[in-house]
Amino acid sequence: MPNQPTFREALAFWFKLGWISFGGPAGQVAIMHEYVVSQKKWVSPSRFLHALNYCMLLPGPEAQQLATYLGWLLHGTRGGLVAGILFILPSVLVLWILSLLYVWYGQTPLLTAVFAGIKPAILAIVALALVKMVKKSLSQGWHYVLALGAFGALFFFNIAFPLVILGALLIGFLQNFWQKDRAIPNAESESDEAAYYLKSTENLPPWRPWSLFLPLFLGLGLWFLPWLLLYPLSSDGQFWQTQSLFFTQAALVTFGGAYAVLPYVAQVSVEKYQWLSKGEMIDGLALGESTPGPLIMVLAFVGFMAGYRHFGGDISMGTLALLNTTFYTFLPSFCFILAGAPLIEHSQQQPVFKAMLGAVGAAIAGVMLNLLLYLGKSLILPQFPDLRPDWLALAWFLVSLLALQRFKVGMLWWIGISAVAGMLLEI
Repeated sequence: MPNQPTFREALAFWFKLGWISFGGPAGQVAIMHEYVVSQKKWVSPSRFLHALNYCMLLPGPEAQQLATYLGWLLHGTRGGLVAGILFILPSVLVLWILSLLYVWYGQTPLLTAVFAGIKPAILAIVALALVKMVKKSLSQGWHYVLALGAFGALFFFNIAFPLVILGALLIGFLQNFWQKDRAIPNAESESDEAAYYLKSTENLPPWRPWSLFLPLFLGLGLWFLPWLLLYPLSSDGQFWQTQSLFFTQAALVTFGGAYAVLPYVAQVSVEKYQWLSKGEMIDGLALGESTPGPLIMVLAFVGFMAGYRHFGGDISMGTLALLNTTFYTFLPSFCFILAGAPLIEHSQQQPVFKAMLGAVGAAIAGVMLNLLLYLGKSLILPQFPDLRPDWLALAWFLVSLLALQRFKVGMLWWIGISAVAGMLLEI
């Protein structure tokens, strides 16, 4: 059996992950699975999937929450905090630099060309990662039916994501009673799991009531800290109060990823508060898609523009607003994981929980397919319903699939090649 990884060894991976986590949640989860499960065998596939299914239930960026969960599994609270923070720090830094360039230089042709080259490559990474995740999540016949049902509910009927998840939970609950006399298969047999440090039934952390309530109370106290510091130090304390409340609310309704909450953020920040224009909102989404880390980081760009615009073009206020937005966007995620993970770990051997979380995992496969088509339509068919494709984007998407799948080019290398290709096409 592999030994527990040292904290230093895990720290090196979490630091690297923050810089290479392109491709959205599907790609980010696939990177973690490849390293933590397949290569290092720190966590068994069934335990990894159990953690992922819980993160899928929560509002917020599931990949960042999964990194926090895995870090907590390996090294407790400090491991969870380090993994979660390092997952977003590179994205914060890169997005801050891009935000500065944006307000200083605007939409330069060179930056536009770089984004045009990167986006098809990211779409290919998401497509390949989706295939891998489907193979892991759909372990039973009814899972396929549920995945297709979830996709249809979102794609054809535009049913709200929380309702899809609630429906999956109900189906999993009923399925458990339908097959209560049958054994629910694990993702791996005991002999298969012998090669992993953390198996599905071993090394379960102790659970006590304070494990649930202490992180929640600490999180509530931390929520007030920036607000209380910024309110008296600023010439307009009301702005910081409004921003803190708004981005906390946005974080709590981010079911289904960033695309589920962006319409709400755009409507309020553009039309109500007038922090930025519709065009700037679209540009911010392009910046968010082109940085490592979770796409929800686009909210940090909105926060930057809010502070920059509200305080008369003050870069320092824009920077402070970006940091404030990041804090309130991700604080709930840390609270959900550090408070809920100990309890969720002890639900692994409860058949009803296993069936319900398995159903959620199947439904999420359909949700991810819907997201892939959404991204593909906006990139390859930008004038939809006009079916004239962007031939360059389509061609580079296919080339990216071939390079990544057939020739096994490294993901980070291919993103760099795609950026250069975009610049050459502009020249």
